[in-house]
Amino acid sequence: MFKIKHLTFLLLTILTLSIAGCKSQFEKIRLSNDVAKKYQEAVRLYNNKNYSKALILFEDLTQKYRGRAEAEDLNYYYAYTLYRLGDYTTARFQFKSFADIYPTSKNAEECRYMYAYCFYLESPASTLDQENTYKAIDAMQLFINLYPKSERVAQATQYINDLRGKLEDKAYANAKLYYDLGGYDISNYKAAVVALQTAQVEFPDIKYAEEMDLLTVKSQYLYAKNSFETRQEERYTEAIQFADEFVQSHPESKYLKEVNDLKADSEAGIENAKRVLAEVAKQTEKYKETLEKEAKRDSTRNTIKTPTT
Repeated sequence: MFKIKHLTFLLLTILTLSIAGCKSQFEKIRLSNDVAKKYQEAVRLYNNKNYSKALILFEDLTQKYRGRAEAEDLNYYYAYTLYRLGDYTTARFQFKSFADIYPTSKNAEECRYMYAYCFYLESPASTLDQENTYKAIDAMQLFINLYPKSERVAQATQYINDLRGKLEDKAYANAKLYYDLGGYDISNYKAAVVALQTAQVEFPDIKYAEEMDLLTVKSQYLYAKNSFETRQEERYTEAIQFADEFVQSHPESKYLKEVNDLKADSEAGIENAKRVLAEVAKQTEKYKETLEKEAKRDSTRNTIKTPTT
C-alpha cells in the first residue's frame, strides 16, 4: 500500500514539474510584469472571443492600471468581457461603475444602457420573484431620463413595455390563483377580488383587463354564494355592481351572457336569502312564543300546586 501511494505521489510530482517546466505562452504573459504587453494580449484575446483568458488578464490589469489614463478603456473592455461570459450581475456593476467614474466618456451612455440591459437579461420568468424586473424598469427609465435624445431610447422603451408585460402576467396569475383556491376556503374569493382590483390600479392598461373583470364578478358571486345567508344580500349586491361595471366597460365582450347570468343568479340569491332569513325569523318567533306559553303554563301549575294556609 505504501509503495502504491509513494508511486502515485512521485508520478504527480513529475507531472507537476513537467507542467511547470513548459509554461504556455499565455501563462508567461500572465505572470509577466510587462503590463503593456499583458494589456495588448488581453485585447487580442477579447477580439478573438477568447473571453475566459481575456478576463484573467483584465482582472489582473485593473489593479495595475488604477489611476492611469489607460484605465478607462481597460474598464470598458473588462465590463464587456464579463457580459460576454454571461456574468450579468458583475457586468452591470462594472458598467455602472464605468458610467459613474467616467461620465464624460464617449462610452458613458452605452455603459449606462448596458447596466440597465443586464438587469433586463436577469429578469426571471413571470412565475418567479420579480425584484430584478422592477430594478430593470427603474434602470431603463433612468437611462431614458438621462439621455432623452439617445437612439437607444426607443429600444429602452420597448424593454420597459416587455418588462411591464411580465409584471402583468405575474399579477394576473397571482389573482387567478386566489380564485382557483376559493373552493378550499371562500376567503380566497374575496382575496381574488382585492388582488384583481389592485392589479388594475397598478397596471391601468393591463392586457388582461376583460378577463380580470370577469373573474372579479365570478369571484364575488362565489364568495356570496358560499357565505351564510346573513351576509349574502350584501355580497350578492357587490357582485351585481361588478357585473354592471363589466357591461359598461366591455359592451361587446364575448362574456356578456355569462356576466348577465351571474347577475341574474345574484339577484335570485338575494331573494332566496331573504326568504330563508324570513323563514328563520318566523320559526324563531314561533319558538319564542312556544317557550313563553310553556313558561306561563308551568307558572300556572306551580300556583295551583302551592298549598293554602
